[in-house]
Amino acid sequence: MSLILSDFDIFFHHHYNSLHFPNTTSTSAKMARQWVLTSQEGFETSLEYQQDVKIPSPHELGSHDVLVRMHAASLNYRDLVIAGPMGINGPITPPVIPGCDGAGIVEGVGSSVHDFHLGDRVLTHLSAKFVESRGDDALASIADAAACLGQGSDGTLRSHGVFSDAGLVHAPKSLDWLPAATLTCTWTTAWNALFGLKGREAGPDSWVLVQGTGGVSIAALQLAVAVGATVIATTSSEEKVARLKTLGATHVINYLANPKSWGEEARGLTPGGRGVDFVIDVGGNETLPNSLAAVRVDGVVLVVGQVGESSVDAVPMFAALLHTCIVRGILAASRNQFRELVRFIDEHEIVPAVDDVVFELAEAKSAYRRLKEKKHFAKVLIKID
Repeated sequence: MSLILSDFDIFFHHHYNSLHFPNTTSTSAKMARQWVLTSQEGFETSLEYQQDVKIPSPHELGSHDVLVRMHAASLNYRDLVIAGPMGINGPITPPVIPGCDGAGIVEGVGSSVHDFHLGDRVLTHLSAKFVESRGDDALASIADAAACLGQGSDGTLRSHGVFSDAGLVHAPKSLDWLPAATLTCTWTTAWNALFGLKGREAGPDSWVLVQGTGGVSIAALQLAVAVGATVIATTSSEEKVARLKTLGATHVINYLANPKSWGEEARGLTPGGRGVDFVIDVGGNETLPNSLAAVRVDGVVLVVGQVGESSVDAVPMFAALLHTCIVRGILAASRNQFRELVRFIDEHEIVPAVDDVVFELAEAKSAYRRLKEKKHFAKVLIKID
């Protein structure tokens, strides 16, 4: 109850100030908290917690800056990769604040900001830089990854942050802070995977295969179920079978029972054994052989991650011809696709599934550990009081 009252008091105070003193807030008496990456030696060594950090006053904001008081954040596999020895994402220039997923309330705006106002509930977009240079329909490439939040620019693991207005979208009206903070990376990726290829969108007649119980897979499951698609899910845990079915999965395969042929098992579940329409592949080279075995002729394999074993042999592109399918690699979604996702969530009243354990900002290292040890379900959450 106190959190709700606090939000109301802040909202009222900011709007009162905006009537008398535009772009002013009460942040001058407060100090921020944040985590920074000082190197890429693994999160245990590289993450540093800082307190008593000065919050910029509204008068210090650039013309397109937005000051956001963060309420929640969530972690992605990319956060582990960025904190560790330099991998596919590339280097950082420390110190940098990690995290790209976040939700908060606007506490200050620059003179040229028109889309956001004091008291607005907002979500962070993966990167403002390619939006500013290429527009709201721009899709990220791997070359853009180095500029994204939590790597090339300061991210969301902080109590207050200044973001470009091009790097924000309005939050769903139907979601509380914690589930809203899961959308930036995994949910936009799932949205792009199922609805981003025009003329090939998922629908009631579609069969969708998702792998495991990580963020993208669970988001894709929930979105597919919302449009009436039939979902096949895989897991290695019998404990998670019931939870996957509760979320709407029609079939669940334990991939450890048939590690080399669960793709064929998935195909066998489809009408006439024709194969699935969409495969959300999160494992990379380790899972791609089974993904290709499962997909139907002219179906789509979405390559969205590499959480599987990285030392296995690479799957040659020629395999797409042998399976006569489309292979599509994607990184999250455009800002306009993010807005489409927000509208869809509100219209269908979808509540993102999240992990049972919620960490406070000061406990971020414990949140990273839970993610690394794969003890979580869907998304690891961080509450920012």
